[in-house]
Formats: sequence, C-alpha cells, structure tokens
Amino acid sequence: MQIAMVGLGRMGMNMAKRLARGGHEVVAYNRTAQKAHALAAQEPGVAPVESLDELREALAAPRVVWFMLPAEAVDAHLDELAEILEPGDLVVEGGNSLYKDDLRRASLMQAKGIAYLDAGVSGGVWGLSEGYCIMAGGAPEDFTRLEPALATLCQPGGFLHTGPVGSGHFVKMIHNGIEYGMMQAYAEGFELMKQGPFSEHHDFAAICGLWQNGSVVRSWLLELLQGAFDEQPGLEGIAGYVEDSGEGRWSVQQAVESAVSAPVITMALMERFRSRREDTFGDKVLAALRNQFGGHAVKKSE
Repeated sequence: MQIAMVGLGRMGMNMAKRLARGGHEVVAYNRTAQKAHALAAQEPGVAPVESLDELREALAAPRVVWFMLPAEAVDAHLDELAEILEPGDLVVEGGNSLYKDDLRRASLMQAKGIAYLDAGVSGGVWGLSEGYCIMAGGAPEDFTRLEPALATLCQPGGFLHTGPVGSGHFVKMIHNGIEYGMMQAYAEGFELMKQGPFSEHHDFAAICGLWQNGSVVRSWLLELLQGAFDEQPGLEGIAGYVEDSGEGRWSVQQAVESAVSAPVITMALMERFRSRREDTFGDKVLAALRNQFGGHAVKKSE
C-alpha cells in the first residue's frame, strides 16, 4: 500500500524503513528535510517530500498518513493537515499521546470527513529488526484498511484492534505502566545483590543469562539488561538518573481517576523522581534498561 510517514525520529525512521523493505510505497516527511532525503537515498520505495502540501500531492486518494511525532508537535501538524486532506483520507497517530487527546483530535478530523486511528507502538529501537507490537483504536473499517502496513511492521500476532478511538493509546499507556513496575523490580533486585554479602563474587551479566533459562523471571528486559552488563559490568559511566516519558504518570493519574489501587506502578514512578536526587546502582540499572530498549539518552556519571 501507499502510506506517508510524518516524523523520522528513532521510531519513525525505522518504521519507514521496515515498511519500504516490506514492499510498501512510503512518502517520507520530516521537519528537517535532510532526514527524508537521506532515507530515500538508502531505501528504494521511499519518496521524500519537504512540506505537508507536497505530501498531500504525492499520495493518491484516499490517503493514509501516519504520525510519529513528539506529543507536543501533533496538534500543529494535525491542524495543518485538516485543511489540506480530503474526506476519506485517514490519519494514524502513532506517537505517545494521551488517549484523551485522541478523542478531541478524532472529533476535529471527523468534522472534515477524515478518519482517525490511534496506534500505540511498542518495540523501541529494536523494532526494525524484530518487528513492533501495535495496539490500534478506531473504526473497524479503518483498522482493516491499515492492516497491510500493520502486518509488515509487526511480529506475527503483534497487532490488535483494541476498540474505538483512544483505546489503542490507553492500552499502550497501561503497557508502559506495567513496564515501569517490571523495570523497578529488576532494579531493586540488582541493588540488593550489589549491596549484599556476596557482591564481589557476582557476575551480573552471567546472572541475567542464567535467569533466561527456565526461570520464572525471564524476559526480554532481562536479556537487554544482560547486554548492558556485558558492555559495562558495573554500569560504569552511567548516572542513576531516570527520566519518565509521560505514560507512567498517565497510568498513575488513571488509577486515581478510576479509584484503582496501583501501588507498584505508582511507586515505580515515584522512584524515578527520587533517582534525580540520588545515584544508586539500582537507578543505574533502570537508566541502562531505558537506553537498551528505547535508545533513551543516559546521563554520564562524573
């Protein structure tokens, strides 16, 4: 199918590459036009454009436009596209947006006759090689229309129609909240080992590898943590300063709104706040994990 990718950051760039390599015709736009041209030079099947007007002309109607932008940049681009797209076109918001924003945006686009899907995308910097996991909310017919692209982007069984508009990003929000809790548990466990009586004997990379074989705590996160320990056995040079990307906060806020007890996710978020005032080995584990799966920058220790 023909599809436009708006935003060529870490995720958008790799998704555009995977689509092009899967035989789709990709129209690529980025605020910094050099990125789109560099991508087109690397990948046959990618057509670079330098404006949203040019993007509109490069796509045959009915158009499909996929956003992979920072959440704060989505509204400005949507406002511009709402004026130049046509009834029957489809916009897919694939960034880390709050689901409540999707409801507002879908209403705006519906008034113009433009369809809207929200797609929560998991896979980080590994999605290009391993495939993504995508949770998509919107009308069933719009989801069906997007399925050829989803089948290329995702691992087998790695995409799902989660319900109406907003549901995709809602499920992705909860996914990330769970991720916060899992990462915090690993961080605390390795902190305990680091401070325990046998610390000098521990090979943390070997322990991660051991737990990948038959243990009930085995996971892809643990595999990535092993990679981080292989690179730096003591996580030297990494400061225990852990950022949050928003969805953990939104999960906690949702727990309050729904009067649902979510102490693990809430404490995991609070621990990230605390990490910005202290520097522990457990926090280094968290920072290293975020870097391993998402390519998030780490602060260097002094």
